[in-house]
Amino acid sequence: MVCCLGLVLLLLLLGSVSSAGGNRCVDAAEACTADAQCQRLRSEYVAQCLSRAAQEGCPRARCRRALRRFFARGPPALTHALLFCPCAGSACAERRRQTFVPSCAFSGPGPAPPSCLEPLNFCQRSRVCRPRLLAFQASCTPAPSAPDGCLRDQRALCLRAYAGLVGTAITPNYVDNVSARVAPWCDCGASGNRREDCEAFRGLFTRNRCLDGAIQAFARGWPPVLLDQLNPQGDPEHSLLQVSSAVRALEGRSLLSILPVLALPALL
Repeated sequence: MVCCLGLVLLLLLLGSVSSAGGNRCVDAAEACTADAQCQRLRSEYVAQCLSRAAQEGCPRARCRRALRRFFARGPPALTHALLFCPCAGSACAERRRQTFVPSCAFSGPGPAPPSCLEPLNFCQRSRVCRPRLLAFQASCTPAPSAPDGCLRDQRALCLRAYAGLVGTAITPNYVDNVSARVAPWCDCGASGNRREDCEAFRGLFTRNRCLDGAIQAFARGWPPVLLDQLNPQGDPEHSLLQVSSAVRALEGRSLLSILPVLALPALL
């Protein structure tokens, strides 16, 4: 019953009960439902983040924990299809923005976004968030030689590292309904004399040619990605948090100290 209710809730939020109209987010939801592990983990975050009880009083810590479990333990081909499903219209994009990264995990508790330095400082002190941000920085740093900023074998690593941030203090989401641009729920209007640091951090999402290229390449590769199978020998949670030699070299340094090195030029 929980399985059915979870699927119905997601399909209603997405505005369709059929993929015949070309709603790829519905296709992704149906593919996840067909996989027992994906469906079970998704039902957990639906219950914590999207249920009526969650909407009445957002259990942010439990919601974020359930989202981390979903992206760490679910089959990447299916969880990524949900997170990066391309939308052709604003209605689909709005529902995607509110459903797969629920507001309970993304925004709040105040009505206005805080300075990006606030969640960044929290992340730097968090044993959950810090290694994930380091992995994201190492995996999604643009390659100057790549036309879209991202080497072919780098794209999957970048998307997995990005998904690892969902459910942390710097949970990112789509910033509007007309593009695939993403950012955490924060801005730099109240960052004072540290505005440059703030903009450098936010730019890791909003001006990242590799991340933008990886998301677009994923959309172009649809729908074969739904046919990919999780390697039964693999451990997605371990690989998500595995820190490369480049990441280990950064571990002893302040996150802010390496941001200027990773600050990215504006997208054309």
